[in-house]
Amino acid sequence: MKNLESMEQFEQLRDGSKTILMFSAKWCGDCRFIEPVLPEIEAKFPEFTFIHVDRDQFIDLCQQVDVYGIPSFIAYDNGKELGRFVSKDRKSQEEIEAFISGLK
Repeated sequence: MKNLESMEQFEQLRDGSKTILMFSAKWCGDCRFIEPVLPEIEAKFPEFTFIHVDRDQFIDLCQQVDVYGIPSFIAYDNGKELGRFVSKDRKSQEEIEAFISGLK
């Protein structure tokens, strides 16, 4: 999973083709819990570009898109939000895949 590098990149990704942003942080235990399954999830949904957003590096973006708990996911396609799985709760692989499947 690639890392978000700038706000300009966020805007390009948001306004481009199907993208899922995963908001996380190095210190987040629940984020580390799902890390091992992320490559498998990415492989199951090749139509999406997956981007990791470091909450501490992009705190203003998190506020802008109302992400106050992590890990959280927001999906975009051509500038439109397709859906969000945003909360402070631990998420399972099955919950994440169900969220993404519901976007189609």
